[in-house]
Amino acid sequence: MTEEKKIEKAEKKEKPKEGAKEVTTNKKKITSVKEAEAVVNIYTSFNNTIVHVTDMSGRTITKVTGGMVTKHDRLKANPTIAMFISKRISENIKDLGVKSLYVRIRAKTRNPAPGPGASAIIKSLSREGFKILNILDTTRFPRGGPKKKGGRRGRRP
Repeated sequence: MTEEKKIEKAEKKEKPKEGAKEVTTNKKKITSVKEAEAVVNIYTSFNNTIVHVTDMSGRTITKVTGGMVTKHDRLKANPTIAMFISKRISENIKDLGVKSLYVRIRAKTRNPAPGPGASAIIKSLSREGFKILNILDTTRFPRGGPKKKGGRRGRRP
């Protein structure tokens, strides 16, 4: 048997991974696995930080909260704890082949700014090697609706 026939038989035995593209160049097969994308939903209040990662269709991949990392209530919204949260998340989603992320940040309703953990999570995810495609603020704010508690002059001490 000539060498070309041996190479062709070896190529037929190797099957590419599911979802991979086949590229043939000079009688060599190169398979490239498609990079997956995910949505990172970050909810940060001044009491807690919750990070929920879903795939593009909305199915949950992983979810990590401040209480899963620390048991001290005062530390749940800390930027240091947020870094530990993102470390856990990156370990979970790297195994699935996720390379790029869409980030959605949500603060508590009516709050002008998200909690202290939001920027720390984004920073540490980018340091882990993920490509951040989009950052979106999805904080809810009321349009009319029932009157806020506290009266005309607000809550006084």
